[in-house]
Amino acid sequence: MTQLVITLVVVFLAAFALARTIRIVPQATARIVERFGRYHRTLNAGLNIVVPFIDRIKVEVDLREQVVTFPPQPVITSDNLVVSIDTVIYFQVTDPKAATYEIASFIVAVEQLTVTTLRNVVGGMDLERTLTSREEINTELRGVLDDATGRWGIRVNRVELKAIDPPASIQDSMEKQMRADRDKRAAILTAEGNKQSAILTAQGEREAAVLKARGEAEAVVLRAQAEAEARAMRAKGEADAIGMVFKAIHDGNPDERLLAYQYLTTLPQIAKGDANKLWIVPSEMGKALESLGGLFQPQSKPDKDLPVKPPAT
Repeated sequence: MTQLVITLVVVFLAAFALARTIRIVPQATARIVERFGRYHRTLNAGLNIVVPFIDRIKVEVDLREQVVTFPPQPVITSDNLVVSIDTVIYFQVTDPKAATYEIASFIVAVEQLTVTTLRNVVGGMDLERTLTSREEINTELRGVLDDATGRWGIRVNRVELKAIDPPASIQDSMEKQMRADRDKRAAILTAEGNKQSAILTAQGEREAAVLKARGEAEAVVLRAQAEAEARAMRAKGEADAIGMVFKAIHDGNPDERLLAYQYLTTLPQIAKGDANKLWIVPSEMGKALESLGGLFQPQSKPDKDLPVKPPAT
């Protein structure tokens, strides 16, 4: 019985020693090993063997990139205005030994260094430049923090200003100024729009008037051409009619009495014109009447009883 107990104790101690000898370290982490209270070595990811009861795991260090958000910090600008600034730090542990032994708490150290550096940087800027120079502030903060934290085994990858909040009175004044600027731009745009509209309207009216005048001029020209062509055609028709009448009269070999009759029948047509307010009877009217009167007088027949006088020789 005693031998069995001793055997169990030995097996338990062997298992316990084996468990303390084998150490499995997760990926992206490192463990600091101390031997007799002093730094011995750093265990990397994977299977590691240590001396039980002699080597001790002091701390496990996360090697991944970490993000730390600091509470808003009051900062005074060069024009004596207090602004509240929120910062976000992205950093990574590159040397687990230095991060463990060179600084007691690198998170607190980074926070305090960020606050002091931020006050130094923003203290040399006025409010307007502070609000518009985030990239410049981020770059300067990152440079200072990276230089200071290098000996701590920390690399600062990026620094971001999450928010810059000026005092409430300044915010109200800035909002009023922004509203005034927007109203001013809106008024300018409205005036420019009205001006452009008036210019386009005037140009449109001018072009319409020009086109209307041009159309009226072309219409007058076309009417004049049409009237001239109509008059020419009427004159040609009248000339053709006169020629035909003249040819017909010439071919008919009329005597003086027929011409007088035609003359009389033409006179009423001459008097029908609208422009004939006064009609003067020509001097040939009497001769025409005399010729016409001869048509209705009986012709004298030669007397058979009277002797015919022979023609003179």
